[in-house]
Amino acid sequence: MNEIGNVLWAFANGWDEDPVCKEGYEAPVKSIGNSTTTPRDLENDLDVWIIQIALAESVAARLRKHGFKCKTVEITVRDNGLYSFSRQIHLRQPTNITNEIVTAAFQLFKDNYKWEHPIRSLGIRASDLVLDDIPVQLDLFGNQEKKEKLEKLDRTVDEIRRRFGYFSIQRAAMYQDKVLSHLDAGTHTIHPHSYFHG
Repeated sequence: MNEIGNVLWAFANGWDEDPVCKEGYEAPVKSIGNSTTTPRDLENDLDVWIIQIALAESVAARLRKHGFKCKTVEITVRDNGLYSFSRQIHLRQPTNITNEIVTAAFQLFKDNYKWEHPIRSLGIRASDLVLDDIPVQLDLFGNQEKKEKLEKLDRTVDEIRRRFGYFSIQRAAMYQDKVLSHLDAGTHTIHPHSYFHG
């Protein structure tokens, strides 16, 4: 029986040795985000995808580093005419997986921007944070094994970058534009909001 099978068997038989969590099982940090003024104006969906990957990687890495998952993903967009907006989406399950965060962010962008002007600045923020060991109801239609593989892959990338630098490993999409992919989102300052400031 695989690991998730053992967990399900234990739950079905009422066998759990974990301590009971206190009420209000929330993270002390409210959100983690990253934004950037892009190296050049973004003119199409691929440009946005490249920048959002870099931002999502930095946000997700910080979530994992500090033991958090997010329940909400928010984007901010500012075009070169200085029009700006933000939108957010609530996720079905808390996550700190880069692919899930960037997929949610890109869908928000596609649903809310019609390319009237090129884009000058993008941001991604993960909010409604919970500790990453919070008990989560399994998604009947989701693929828990795939999620575990993606999280393990992300943690491997984190370790490679920690040891050999940010550019030691890149996603294939980053090689489609040398100017945009040169953005090192890992060195940008990420500002978590403490519970003292809401």
